[in-house]
Amino acid sequence: MTKELRRLSILMLIMFLALFASTSWIQVIQSDELAANPANRRSLYDSYEVQRGSIIASGSAIASSVPSNDLYSWQRVYTDAPMWAPVTGYINPVLNSATNMEQAMNQELSGTAGSQFLSRIERIFTGQPPRGSNVVLSLDADIQRAAFEALGDLQGGIIAIEPSTGRVLALVTSPSYDTNILAGHNANEVNAAYDALLADPGKPLSDRAIGGDLNPPGSTFKLVVASAALASGEYTPQSTLPNPATYQLPQSSSIVHNASGGTCGPGETVTIADALRLSCNIPFAELAVELGDTAIREEAEKYGFNRSFELPLLSTASGYPRTIQDDAQTALSGFGQGQVTATPLQMAMVSAGIANGGMVMNPRMVDRVIGPDLSVQQTFDDTEFGRALDADLADELVAMMVANVSDGAASGARIDGVDVAGKTGTAENTGNEPYTLWFTGFAPADNPEVAVAVVVEDGGGQGQSGSGNTIAAPIAKKVMEAVLGR
Repeated sequence: MTKELRRLSILMLIMFLALFASTSWIQVIQSDELAANPANRRSLYDSYEVQRGSIIASGSAIASSVPSNDLYSWQRVYTDAPMWAPVTGYINPVLNSATNMEQAMNQELSGTAGSQFLSRIERIFTGQPPRGSNVVLSLDADIQRAAFEALGDLQGGIIAIEPSTGRVLALVTSPSYDTNILAGHNANEVNAAYDALLADPGKPLSDRAIGGDLNPPGSTFKLVVASAALASGEYTPQSTLPNPATYQLPQSSSIVHNASGGTCGPGETVTIADALRLSCNIPFAELAVELGDTAIREEAEKYGFNRSFELPLLSTASGYPRTIQDDAQTALSGFGQGQVTATPLQMAMVSAGIANGGMVMNPRMVDRVIGPDLSVQQTFDDTEFGRALDADLADELVAMMVANVSDGAASGARIDGVDVAGKTGTAENTGNEPYTLWFTGFAPADNPEVAVAVVVEDGGGQGQSGSGNTIAAPIAKKVMEAVLGR
């Protein structure tokens, strides 16, 4: 072999090895990433040529595929579509899009995930048609229905989670929509329906339980401030604060009032426990200033603020300002106003963390993935987000929350024979806009099975007359009763 031929052979070998390594990297290492890329139209088109797996809740399919007599082979159908819309979302070849669980678990549902490689090979060798796998959710159909019916025609969102695991038991938003319409294969009908949903001022495509246009959490955020106070080691539930009828914000002419318009109960001082029980704004504004902006931010972030979560649906991050606020803004943050915003998911995580002895769990919505042969291809474990509060301090906060329901501002969440821990919120918006109404809490207080958060927007139809206790708390009560009645 001549020297030139040998050099050419070596060059060809190097080029072949480089090509082999590159294709192997793309097909094996990067396969899941490329399949999940929304710009990868091939992955989306492939998903319409297989019988897509079902999305299952409480043993029944809430999304499944049936044969279609058109170009796309299979038609996606949804059971109780408006109730499950924020969970399942939809997948559609006409819109060339997928949302919510259909998008987040697309690889598993279409059979293209890396964990399904051997299953695909087996079906090829046995001559069976390709099929996607089934995704089994953590959500409970009975609890989901109770939440959906409790919210009714009100504009808002609900989420219920297991405090000890982070498993989501229910996720509801209203107004909702019929996902079957957006899964149709008639281009004109689908596009007309989609445009109408986009133009709807109620924003039915917005998932208010984990995202959307975030609201101020109002007095539910007092739980975070109380947690920061206890964690500091400088305060106990019986620590006292000044009890004026009005409070001028530091370096400001603005005046803060309690909801009652007077002092927070009798006396010149009030305990933190009583201030929480009566949901008074002034003591918590004072407490926030004493604690300082940094301490409150750090405590909020221990519960998940300023972070988004993959359930695998991606939540919008709840916000506590990252830049240092002045004392006036910190005072407003003390009762969930100012620049603080939150999702129901975030406020449920606050309650769940307190219920779980101060340990906050990562929320999740999927239990396992099951192949067409009923084999379990993937399971999802409970994972810890982090500790927000020591267990003994969490117990003190639980007792304060129980008093809030049994003998305080959250009486609308009472359940006969059950100790419920909770906190309401009635958040103000700009000018004369209706209030945003909240409740977050858990039950039973001594052995929590569920933590719930409810947000009702647009004042629950009552402008600035409604309250978290009269509207949001009774909704949460029905959800908790559905869990306790299982």
